[in-house]
Amino acid sequence: MPVTQRQITLVQTSFAKVEPIAEQAADIFYTKLFEYDPKLKPLFKSDIKAQGRKLMATLKVATAGLNDLNTLVPVLHQLAERHVNYGVKAADFTPVGNALLYALHQGLGDKFTDEVRQAWVEVFRLVATTMKDHSFS
Repeated sequence: MPVTQRQITLVQTSFAKVEPIAEQAADIFYTKLFEYDPKLKPLFKSDIKAQGRKLMATLKVATAGLNDLNTLVPVLHQLAERHVNYGVKAADFTPVGNALLYALHQGLGDKFTDEVRQAWVEVFRLVATTMKDHSFS
């Protein structure tokens, strides 16, 4: 199912609400990610705080790019290629998606409605599928 304009708007507005607590959100994300799948921790060789800043910057670019998929897709392809080189596997997208949803829920609290959650699920599915189809198949 394609991502709707309403879902794009929900993702963009909810991300804007998380941005002011970006460092905390990234900490929550990585803590939960390593809880879900401890074997992913060795993939992160650099400072996790710096990695968190990269994560939030990437999310900002991705959420902003949802209005122009023709521009976003090449960015996602490059991201996929880098992640393959880091040792990421297609199966790793599941714990990443789950950790992202958890961090968003923690960061947004009661603003993380079922509709917002579903919008993020659809957007993450689009991003993950685009990346996996390019470099993980």
